[in-house]
Amino acid sequence: METVAPYKEIIEVIKANGGDAFKLCFQCGLCDTVCPWNRVRSFSMRKIVREATFGLTDIESEDIWRCTTCGRCPQKCPRDVRQIESGVALRRIATEYGVFPKSVRPIRTISGSLVGEGNPFSEERQNRAKWAEGLAVNTFTEGMDILYFPGCYLSYDPRLKKVAKATAKILNSAGVDFGILGEKENCCGESIRKTGDEELFKRLARENIKTFIDNGVKKILVSSPHCYHTFKNEYPQFMVNFEVIHISQYLSQLINDGRLQITKEYGKKVAYHDPCYLGRHNGIYDEPRSVLKKIPGLELMEMPDARVDSLCCGGGGGRIWMETPKGERFSDLRLEQAVGVGAEVLSTSCPYCIANFEDSRLTLNVVETLEVKDITEIIAEVI
Repeated sequence: METVAPYKEIIEVIKANGGDAFKLCFQCGLCDTVCPWNRVRSFSMRKIVREATFGLTDIESEDIWRCTTCGRCPQKCPRDVRQIESGVALRRIATEYGVFPKSVRPIRTISGSLVGEGNPFSEERQNRAKWAEGLAVNTFTEGMDILYFPGCYLSYDPRLKKVAKATAKILNSAGVDFGILGEKENCCGESIRKTGDEELFKRLARENIKTFIDNGVKKILVSSPHCYHTFKNEYPQFMVNFEVIHISQYLSQLINDGRLQITKEYGKKVAYHDPCYLGRHNGIYDEPRSVLKKIPGLELMEMPDARVDSLCCGGGGGRIWMETPKGERFSDLRLEQAVGVGAEVLSTSCPYCIANFEDSRLTLNVVETLEVKDITEIIAEVI
């Protein structure tokens, strides 16, 4: 089978996905100057834009899979070239033709797991709520104040289950009337959509939406910025609007309303990392910092590349499922920045970031000197 998409097809797919914006590009190169890839290797978003404009993109190239959708280049682009949307459109062509470079091939396994079990880990659907065993966590029923949607990582990954448990402890301490749907849930679908599998995303989204509606869900609390972004900004295309809140926002509300009492000190130097999909994509910068500042004894530190200029961990755009060689991992750079400011703890509020940072702790051999914590884990220790 021919694997290289013809010129006309590339042009049509790009146009259908907002890629006419490519024609606005005047090759200023600002996208390349801010792209985190150029801190670890040579990479040119400008080149991809130029080639796509004329339908000359090589869909067999690994370059179209590098973008982490971190949002830095659209943020700086003076011509509103929609690099993320058009880049995902190119991946859709590659997916249709079955063209996956070696580093991207794990996506095939993940797609099968999402179809069969509703999660990317090849774990049984019936085990989705096992993290909550032994805890005071009920099944969500209509009339409860809030659905807690921990997401796939927090439901299955041994490290991230600790975040789900810390969140449940906090919600119970604050007297929140919440529940989970466990095996009734699917992955939100964000990462598989960014890899180009639009049909699978729509399938997961429709199933989740039906589950939410059938169970009377109105307000959804999430731990992952990727779930937050998807439920809040992408599910409305299916003509639904749920109230969505990220745990960092909710913690700030609970503390400010006096429902959550901090009773202990946390005498450590903490650097906070802004996840791309919480910060740049959704403008949530102040709430997590306000939560950490409320903790007695905690010294909050800022790293280089903070807030709107935050350095991507490397996990967005579906790259959390792809292979990234040592020496090319943004998360290594981020840990070096945390160590550089004297932090004892690197805190964040995203499962992808935590997964990558934990790997980098091993790579950089800083396991004994730097902890990685979700902000919920810190709060759970001081209430």
